[in-house]
Amino acid sequence: MRLGFVGAGRMGRPMVHRLVAAGYRVQALGRSFPAREALTTDGARAVPSAAAAGAGADVVLICVYTDQQVRDVCLDSELLAGMPRGSVLVVHTTCSPHTIEAVAARAAPHGIDVVDAPVSGGPHDIAAARLTLFAGGAGDALARVQPVLQAYGDPILHVGPLGAGQRVKLVNNALFAAQLGLLTDAARLGTQLGVDEAVLLGALSHGSAASRALAGAVPRGSVGLFIAAASDFLGKDVAVVRDIAAEMGADLGAVGDMINGIDAG
Repeated sequence: MRLGFVGAGRMGRPMVHRLVAAGYRVQALGRSFPAREALTTDGARAVPSAAAAGAGADVVLICVYTDQQVRDVCLDSELLAGMPRGSVLVVHTTCSPHTIEAVAARAAPHGIDVVDAPVSGGPHDIAAARLTLFAGGAGDALARVQPVLQAYGDPILHVGPLGAGQRVKLVNNALFAAQLGLLTDAARLGTQLGVDEAVLLGALSHGSAASRALAGAVPRGSVGLFIAAASDFLGKDVAVVRDIAAEMGADLGAVGDMINGIDAG
């Protein structure tokens, strides 16, 4: 099976490595000489454009950084025109469900199915083949790409129709951001009570207050330092959450209050 890959960066490159190790032929976009050299070292065939990555591919995987980049690659390029009928486009980027719908509408006349499968985890999870995938789309399309995604994903959760993966991921990230807001207040409370923040965080990780957000803060000894380190991806995803909630008339409730607390801090 031939795979195309666009977005071989911090998350994408280890995905490419796992796919090659699983025996797939991968043609991956490399925009610079160092990027192409790295992809070749990993065993992939480096190509100069998104269209070349998609040419003749049975499955194309998109792991770019922003919503706009998904639009640029999937709506404003020749990617879809070069993919064969019956192929599947998988979008790993966290973006707007409306973007996924627009991509699917553009892909349908070409006979291409779309699966939105945003991820939760980091490069270390990819290396261990335990990256969480929230997948939205038709069941038969997901079944066709499941063996590919299993090279780095477990669990692969089918959460509903097209766009559902993005909606679940956005709620996931909103809750994560809200937990960081609560942790900020908890650390402040601990300081007021005379407890060192690093000591407090380490102790709480062994109690009922444990969470992924807390686990991220503990190695840094500070909630603020962890928020600063995660601010890029957290900020873009929270912005999408707010926009989608406003469009659909959804109430963020206490989650919104905690997110606002992070922004203010």
